[in-house]
Amino acid sequence: MKYEITIGIECHVQLKTKTKLFSEVDNDARDKEPNSCVSPVDYALPGMLPRLNKEAVKLAIRAGYALNSKINLYSRFDRKHYFYPDLPKGYQISQFYHPIIGEGYMELPNGTKVRIEHAHMEEDAGKLTHFGSYSLVDLNRAGTPLIEIVSMPDIHSAADARDYCKELWRAMTYAGVTYGDLYNGNMRFDVNISLAKPGAKELGRRAEIKNLNSFRSVERAVEYEYDRQSKILDEGGTVKQETRGWSDASGKTTSQRSKEEAQDYRYMPEPDLPPLRLTEDFVKEEQDKVPLLPRDYRKSFKGKLPEDTLEVLLDYQPLMDSLSKVKDVKRISNLYASVLLAEEKSYEMLNDLPSAKQLDDLAEMAEKQELSSTGMKEVFMKLFDPQMKNKATRDIAKELNVIQENDTGALEKIVDEVLSDPACAKAIADYKSGQEKVLGFLVGQVMKASKGKANPGTAGQILKEKLA
Repeated sequence: MKYEITIGIECHVQLKTKTKLFSEVDNDARDKEPNSCVSPVDYALPGMLPRLNKEAVKLAIRAGYALNSKINLYSRFDRKHYFYPDLPKGYQISQFYHPIIGEGYMELPNGTKVRIEHAHMEEDAGKLTHFGSYSLVDLNRAGTPLIEIVSMPDIHSAADARDYCKELWRAMTYAGVTYGDLYNGNMRFDVNISLAKPGAKELGRRAEIKNLNSFRSVERAVEYEYDRQSKILDEGGTVKQETRGWSDASGKTTSQRSKEEAQDYRYMPEPDLPPLRLTEDFVKEEQDKVPLLPRDYRKSFKGKLPEDTLEVLLDYQPLMDSLSKVKDVKRISNLYASVLLAEEKSYEMLNDLPSAKQLDDLAEMAEKQELSSTGMKEVFMKLFDPQMKNKATRDIAKELNVIQENDTGALEKIVDEVLSDPACAKAIADYKSGQEKVLGFLVGQVMKASKGKANPGTAGQILKEKLA
């Protein structure tokens, strides 16, 4: 590549508390009327004082653990002053000087480590919806508790930018700190992109792409920006330091506002909130509540599963939790990846997975060749039927009539009947003359005579012995 791309990403994660960061208003505004989940505290009417949500602090600690980060026992809040229509009080309560989450890192599937500079708690602003010549303001989101995760500029490709954002999403959802609904903005990504000649001592001027809400959008925006900035540099121009927006429809970024110099937000310590002082016991108690994370599953399943299968399943925490409880991990993971996830309603089915006992019994029946691959898949999907919740796997297989016949004595009788059938005489003659492919026809006749219950492998072996 003619230019080396350097990328830093800021990720805003909405914490899934019941109430907002500094007020006792409902934090879940999905499907609610605009401006119905608001409080005088959130827009700072005179005399209104913020009160820190303890649950948000707990979730921030868990998030820090998922980020391999140090939790600072001392942190404090600051006022970040700026005027914008979706921030009516004129300042945002954030953490600038002393954030709760310190340095950490995220490791990508390819082994690349992206350093985390810090992550801080802050309140979200409202939302503007633009309609040509006017905009509407919805303050339902104002005051929503966030952590903002700030990476170091360690990313150097569109693919790594995409994977980093996905790893953040996995870590935050596995840790249970956010719902992770990208469509509804539970996580949003601001991507800073700059280009420079390989080996250059200084980074190029950067453009910031705001509020991306999908991994694919992150990747596409980086690819577009590389091409756009490369063209400017090739023509001898200078890349503007600015904020740009992204359109999925057009596949392009567009200029929103200039950012030639760092804005003076006039940060000051928040006078209405005391410093936050945590104890080591409190921090450890919350960290111990974090369930297994993607990094734990990668470690425990290393060498047991193909990497591509593991990466698919890591997007679904319930499947990974289920896999951690079964014996035949490889067989069950393949069923999850190739059978369950191919179903149109697979996401709904994740809420009620089969028990480990049912899956272990299914794997054992398949290992003993009591089920064909088709029969195994049929039984597997039946396990998701709510009516089969407490039913034994073998009983389900019997009801479906898919248990294979492995009794060689019984199969020999069926094979003898097939070989004595005049309709098979030509196939028998062809096989004896060296046309081995006709064995498949004869196995098919055995399957037909056994009403699909014969084990085709065993049937084929018996046929070979009798036709030798």
